[in-house]
Amino acid sequence: MVVHAGSINRDHVHMLVSIPPRLSVSRAVQHLKGRSSHKLLSEFAILRKRYWGQHLWARGYWVVSSGNVTDEMWAEYIMNQEPPEPDDNFNVT
Repeated sequence: MVVHAGSINRDHVHMLVSIPPRLSVSRAVQHLKGRSSHKLLSEFAILRKRYWGQHLWARGYWVVSSGNVTDEMWAEYIMNQEPPEPDDNFNVT
């Protein structure tokens, strides 16, 4: 699996990924959510406390194949995803 572009907002994440044909979309999403959840919860105590006994990520996801749109167009779209108003309490570093 290769992540080509990504954008993080307060309540959702946009990602352009390519996965090998042998890997199902549901398994790829399960892997992304599981690994990122484990890493975030192990590194940030405040998240461990807040999500104790709960799931970090929502159950659902939305996925679409690139179809007639080029990967470059998707990457540009994703990179331009910004919250409408700056949230001074939310930082991704």
